[in-house]
Amino acid sequence: MLLVLRKDWAPLAFCISFKLETNSKIMLEKADIALSKYKMHMVVANELLSRKEEVVVVTSKEKISVRRNKSLGVDDVESALIELIVERHSVYVESFDL
Repeated sequence: MLLVLRKDWAPLAFCISFKLETNSKIMLEKADIALSKYKMHMVVANELLSRKEEVVVVTSKEKISVRRNKSLGVDDVESALIELIVERHSVYVESFDL
């Protein structure tokens, strides 16, 4: 359904998918495949055992490690992930000449 979403339902939408794996060795490879196969703007890839500590955001240009910042008292990785996604979405939206 992700390809249908990108191709037919919302071709201009900023789309993100998620890839959860139990094997870190194939996680990034599968995220790259999902990125190109489904035409996503980013794939949030995480390993089952470390999903609460770190995720990797895969785009066509880079792989960004997002970690929970224990030193700032942040209890989850989601806060940092949300910041990154909001930033990237804002840049994407600004690229449109409306």
